[in-house]
Amino acid sequence: MTTKHEQILQHILSLEIGHKISVRQIAKTLNLSEGTAYRAIKDAENQGLVSTIERVGTIRIERKKKENIERLTFAEVINVVDGQVLGGRKGLHKTLSKFVIGAMQLDAMMRYTEAGSLLIVGNRVKAHELALSEGAAVLITGGFDTNDDIKQLADEKELPIMSTSYDTFTVAAMINRAIYDQLIKKEIVFVGDIYTPSNQSYYLYAKDKLKRWYELNDKSTHTRYPVVDEKERVAGMITSKDIIGKDQNILIEKVMTKNPIVVQDKTSLAYVAHMMVWEGIEVVPVVDASQKLKGVVSRQDVLKALQQIQRQPQVGETIDDVVSRNLQAIEGDETIFQAHVTPQMTNQLGTLSNGVFTALMTEASSRVLRYIKKGDLVVENLTVYFIKPVQIDSNLIIKPELLEAGRIYAKIDVEVYNGKKMVGKGLLMAQLIDR
Repeated sequence: MTTKHEQILQHILSLEIGHKISVRQIAKTLNLSEGTAYRAIKDAENQGLVSTIERVGTIRIERKKKENIERLTFAEVINVVDGQVLGGRKGLHKTLSKFVIGAMQLDAMMRYTEAGSLLIVGNRVKAHELALSEGAAVLITGGFDTNDDIKQLADEKELPIMSTSYDTFTVAAMINRAIYDQLIKKEIVFVGDIYTPSNQSYYLYAKDKLKRWYELNDKSTHTRYPVVDEKERVAGMITSKDIIGKDQNILIEKVMTKNPIVVQDKTSLAYVAHMMVWEGIEVVPVVDASQKLKGVVSRQDVLKALQQIQRQPQVGETIDDVVSRNLQAIEGDETIFQAHVTPQMTNQLGTLSNGVFTALMTEASSRVLRYIKKGDLVVENLTVYFIKPVQIDSNLIIKPELLEAGRIYAKIDVEVYNGKKMVGKGLLMAQLIDR
């Protein structure tokens, strides 16, 4: 007999991806109280079956794939940038592989845009259309809307087209920060991120005969299986060692190992890895709060996840990191720097963002001070003159010059060139920090 709570979860699982649900609607459909429906929907959200999006509602989503534990869905992007959905609502559950700043010429923009990506762009309707046609979602910055036929195309393709009031640079920084936060959280990987669900794994019933083990062994080549009772609660484990010399017509429950070690989806990967090594276990059943089988986690799953964590950076990359990485000292002179303008460093007009321009000047000044004075700086005042706009793919030369340097304060003049033309100038007042 399934509980009301389980009935609601089964009902949610039966709904199409992208289907909108509400507490009242679920309660009415299943003839249950709204309190029961609310608790079940919250549990479904914890399990990653639904996602609640501000100004949109609760939507049935697809579970994230195991390898995507460090990626964002478009639904999460909407929450991050405080945006609204203009079209393609059914695609909000999908995961974005990368985001592209649409701040370049249309043909160049399309070279970067591919299926599964997110194009961040201003009020450029043709770019919206081309991106959707390529299989990419669109986030329109500056609070702009788009044409009705574009919204219809988004609905047909089931690709979200979204709008946010923030500018492109701020949006990129916000999404970077969200990925950064997820990467930090990713250090704590849970069993729920990596286990194989029961509908994709093999298990036996306690009342099965032993010959059923041989059938599964021929089919899967595995030798270890969880054993469940008639209510699918884990009752034991059976391995090749348990069946040696036994009659094939004997019941599984007569030879299985009872009370096996089990884990829940919120058990940490580190704990499972340690336990598997310590106890010499190859497969562990994953159960819910009522001991019902949810799936299995194998030693291979654990090793693969541990390797994945080692391969990936343990911290994300912010816009400041992008700026810092692009700033290189010119060979033979530690006080003059060069920087290449990448798409992430531009605004919605396709020119170098003022925020990035300022960050380049500050970073170059900081490096010069470290080189000359062997100290760090805290900027107290920065006056910047933006003389000419800087296009994407430009190569800048940044020349900080130390005008004054006392024991506590420093004054630095910074000139920025694109080729032979000066494109910006700044005067930086900073407080020195002795190391």
